[in-house]
Amino acid sequence: MAGPAAMKAYLYNTTTPGGVVSNLTFNPSARAPPPPSSPSQILIKVLSTSLNPADYKVPEQSTIFGRVLICQTPASPGIDFTGRIVATHPAHKGEFSNGQLVFGCLARPRTFGTTAEYVLCDENDLAILPEGVSIDDAACIGIAIRTAWQSLKYCVKPSPSVGTGENQKVFINGGSGGCGVFAIQMAKMLGFHVTVTCSSRNEELVRGLGADEVIDYTVADVLETLKAKGQVFDYVLDHIGTPDNIYSECHQFLKESGAFVQVGAGSMMTVVWRTITPRFLGGGRRRFVPLMLKNSKEDLATAAQFLKDKKIKVVVDEVFEFGDVVKAYQKLCSGRARGKIIVHVAED
Repeated sequence: MAGPAAMKAYLYNTTTPGGVVSNLTFNPSARAPPPPSSPSQILIKVLSTSLNPADYKVPEQSTIFGRVLICQTPASPGIDFTGRIVATHPAHKGEFSNGQLVFGCLARPRTFGTTAEYVLCDENDLAILPEGVSIDDAACIGIAIRTAWQSLKYCVKPSPSVGTGENQKVFINGGSGGCGVFAIQMAKMLGFHVTVTCSSRNEELVRGLGADEVIDYTVADVLETLKAKGQVFDYVLDHIGTPDNIYSECHQFLKESGAFVQVGAGSMMTVVWRTITPRFLGGGRRRFVPLMLKNSKEDLATAAQFLKDKKIKVVVDEVFEFGDVVKAYQKLCSGRARGKIIVHVAED
């Protein structure tokens, strides 16, 4: 079955001035992805997508990196999705077939992103939607849930059994954001004592997810509060990158055997600086782990099973319809979202 020649899509032609979101416009008849050209490619009608900072931050990194290595413009932002298979390659011999509901994550920002009606995805980057997991919830698995899981699986490295983290403490910097809300739940699922930062308006939310201690960054000095606790933490999961000296001073609250995991930051330069700066020039004194998301099909399935078994739940800040994609991204860029922002792209 051939795919459509045109589709509804939100497109940007440039990232300057103002970035991706400032240059995003709606096109009711944009060029659609081509039909699958290899057995591993799957053409999918997008039903729901969840928004992530990487959608706009990666293309904005630089003209060469963002537009040539990542995607060519005009392009649609968006990586995570749930959708229905429209077409497979005639030589496809895998598990997928037309009409199946699937979810997944594009390996990187592409020309045909998920704020459009159709995407072309590699079979290794998607999985069949399990019964009992909603379309909207599955659209949140790709980046946010898998990032939270991988920050524990690959960096903290506990066994995936409840109680592994017993008598261990983890500090999560940024507990109410898209990844933080899942990191709290997964850390508690593994038995850790969890301390998080958030504003006072989000304290009830993070405590409801399992946080044992909350540091309100609007009224307390986060670094001084952590220092006062002494070397009590086994791991740090930093989702925001601030305060600037939190890594260089982490030896005062992170055990010598511990690890500082950089999950996210406002700028890539924060990650680069913390990676390359030696101790004698003000660098950190604990093991630094910059997390790079692995687009693992196994982890897609694992995260979906967590949802199906109700071991974790999706925290949704707001659901937008397709006509309000720009407003949805504006809210994401504000940094004020509590949990995930979801966009309904098309009806099933």
